[in-house]
Amino acid sequence: MAAASTVTVNVMLAIHAKKTLSLDMHKPLRQYIVYHYSERDAQDMEDDLQTVQQMRNDIEKGADSSEARRDLLQRYYRALTVMESRFPISNEKEHVNLSFTWYDAFKQGRKASQQNIHFEKAAVAFNLGAVQSQLALSADRSTPTGLKQACNCFQASAGAFAFLRDNISMKASGSAASTVDITVECAGMLERLMLAQAQECFFEKVLADNKPAALCSKVAKQVGLYYEEAYAALVLPPLSQHFDRTWVAHVQLKAAQFQAEACYRIALELHEKETIDEEIARLKAASHMLAEAKKSGRGVVAPLLDAVTKLEGNVNRNLERANKENDRVYLMRVPPVETLPPLPTAVLVKSTPQADVLDASKEKMFAVLVPDSSAKALSKYTEMLDDIIRTQAEKLQQESEITRVKLKEMDLPDSLQALEGGAGLPEQLREDVEAVQIDGGPEGLESEMRQLRDLRRVNEELLVQTEELLEKEAREDAQIRTQFGTRWTRPQSSTLTKNLHDRANGFAANLKQASESDARIERAIRDNMPLMSILDARPIEAALPSLARPIMSLNGDEDSIVGALRIKLGELEALGQQRAGLEDMLKDMKRKDNILPKLMTTSGSYEDLFKKELAKFDPVCAEVAKNVETQEKLMQQIKAQNDIFAVTFNLEDYKVSREKAYKQIAAAVAKYREVRENINEGLKFYVTLQDAITNLKQQCSDYVMTRNIQCREMMEDLQRQIAGLSFSDSNSSARNYPAVGTAQRAQASPATNPPYPPPQQHQAPPSSALPQYYGTAPGPSPASQQQQPPNQYSGYQPPQQAAPGAAPYYSTPPPQQNPPAPPPYYSQTSAHQHNPSQHPPPQHNYSQPPYPGWQGPYYNAGQPTQQTPQTVSPPPYTYPPPAPGSYHGGPPPGVSWRH
Repeated sequence: MAAASTVTVNVMLAIHAKKTLSLDMHKPLRQYIVYHYSERDAQDMEDDLQTVQQMRNDIEKGADSSEARRDLLQRYYRALTVMESRFPISNEKEHVNLSFTWYDAFKQGRKASQQNIHFEKAAVAFNLGAVQSQLALSADRSTPTGLKQACNCFQASAGAFAFLRDNISMKASGSAASTVDITVECAGMLERLMLAQAQECFFEKVLADNKPAALCSKVAKQVGLYYEEAYAALVLPPLSQHFDRTWVAHVQLKAAQFQAEACYRIALELHEKETIDEEIARLKAASHMLAEAKKSGRGVVAPLLDAVTKLEGNVNRNLERANKENDRVYLMRVPPVETLPPLPTAVLVKSTPQADVLDASKEKMFAVLVPDSSAKALSKYTEMLDDIIRTQAEKLQQESEITRVKLKEMDLPDSLQALEGGAGLPEQLREDVEAVQIDGGPEGLESEMRQLRDLRRVNEELLVQTEELLEKEAREDAQIRTQFGTRWTRPQSSTLTKNLHDRANGFAANLKQASESDARIERAIRDNMPLMSILDARPIEAALPSLARPIMSLNGDEDSIVGALRIKLGELEALGQQRAGLEDMLKDMKRKDNILPKLMTTSGSYEDLFKKELAKFDPVCAEVAKNVETQEKLMQQIKAQNDIFAVTFNLEDYKVSREKAYKQIAAAVAKYREVRENINEGLKFYVTLQDAITNLKQQCSDYVMTRNIQCREMMEDLQRQIAGLSFSDSNSSARNYPAVGTAQRAQASPATNPPYPPPQQHQAPPSSALPQYYGTAPGPSPASQQQQPPNQYSGYQPPQQAAPGAAPYYSTPPPQQNPPAPPPYYSQTSAHQHNPSQHPPPQHNYSQPPYPGWQGPYYNAGQPTQQTPQTVSPPPYTYPPPAPGSYHGGPPPGVSWRH
């Protein structure tokens, strides 16, 4: 809208620099060095003396660019800081007699002269802020880069004036021979003015970026506040009669402009929200502010007056439109603007600190001029001052600690909070309860137990599946052994699988004991749930007792007792804040205390100077002593009031019930942790046991697969023997005479059932006569791969070596080229035959954990302990995870793993 045009021409102010008269600094400084040191030292310092003189001459001329003058002023200020500690400048005979003369920046006809280096430093700091403002004004604010440069320079200018106000003004403007422009009041006003113009740069940016009207209002509101603060300083002494009227009118009009701008911008947002009543009130306030400001805006530049006039036109047009809409549509009552909440602000600028750029700690000028006696005296004075500061600080800290302990003994202010239902837990107990609640609390234990039961069921199912593998293979082996009789020379399954059965029995015993442990944990949860349920209270303070008022009141003065105690505690808190302020005051006084120039210029005793300087700290030390004394008296009064309070509200009984509640909560936490730890150990046990059972199942699968391969090969060999064939002609006869199965042999001779049917009656055996491995078609053995016709079997191929972790009771020989004779198939003398006498089943010791090597608190979980509620009993169970395939323990006597 038209508001954008109000910032197209933005008038801002820059500060003129102070003028000075020429000054010869070289000669007086050199004479001082010669007199107090030596001619040789003067010659050594010649370069530094000429540098200082040249910088002073350049500042007097002031003909360079603004950037060069800014850098020159910063270097010269650091040089003055170095000189301050080495050259005493005054009108005394043995000091450096230098008279610095400077004109007032706002009253060019007024000047002042002082033999005071702080006067020179104040003028330099003022000019530094003035140059920064000129750099800001010269920037092209129509571009984003120029706008940013102007904003930064205005903030740097504000920082220079703030540095002048906080560090130099009091030392330079104390005498009558001074100028108004370097006073504290003027420096503060200029800082506000520069911040207002820096914030105004941000206002131009948010308008250019088409930011929301609410944000523009916040930025404009802060601009107006900065201008109002500057205007308030301009109308008060000593500035009220010092500045030209156009200055005051400019700042006043700017303040009104941006206060109205804030109202206008927020009114745009209110119009979109159809908050017509507040929109009208804001626009009326803006119109009134602009009209009043224009009355006193005589003498301001025309562009500023035009901008205000355009803004006023926009405000009035929107106000007229809003009134018409309200009269025709909304019919809302317009509230007085005084009843509306103040507009929010957004502070986007701050004074740029100048301490770093003006720090002279790294300057090397006149470095050798500090006398050794002065350095030693300064060190001694510093030690004396540190002792005073340390002593007073210890008094304050000790008193604070004594107060804290005494209040804790009287149970304050906790007892007063308990009266309002705000009693809390000790910090450590609170953290324990929060940890339990984050962990799920007692309500979450049931879900953990369900997971435990699910894991146990999975282990049991795996063990049943493992058993079924072995039983199926044993049934098939017994069936074939019955069929072939003594010709079936392969070892029996019961002989080879004894070790696997033993391991399975051991796992079954483990699961049985684990089930008992699970039951004990469930009982522990069920039995202790009434205790642990207190942990589900949210917040936990709801489970604590409250300090109640007496049922019967004798005189009804309970409120006055509580009120008096609260007043005393408030006074105690105020004393504590005062102690903190005194400690900060001591540190600040120490930081600002610099007696080096006085040490270098004194002609009397150092001790007298020390006594005089340290006397500055006597008032603060007296305040410390007074604070301590007052607090001691106050603590006695609080103790008396608390005794009355304790009797009236029966505080002792409350403390007993509260401690009982604390112990109950602590016991609940301990029991919860104990149960949770047992559950975690159970989960870890079942996961580890599942890996071990899975490994055993895999070994049983490998065993069954190998036995199937051996069965097929032995049947083929027997069939060849029955057919009267040899290994040499097996290749030619395999295609014409397939193997004969059991059923065919029985049909060939049903009466006599001869063991070997004639060759001409050979037929292929049925598929049911050959044992299968879980539906996998058996493949040819390695030893008979060359004798089998291609594609006769297309199933499992036997492994060349046993799988890792497999039991040592079977072995598959590698294939050979043209074997002279059929390989032996697990004869009774085979080296791989299992000998039960070599692997006797280990006896189970019930006093030890059933799973060797396990260490964990799972077994015997839930056993009752005789411990206090605050102590969690050490885990009574050990059960570490076994390495897969490494367990060879036997079953306990009388334990069967069958389910």
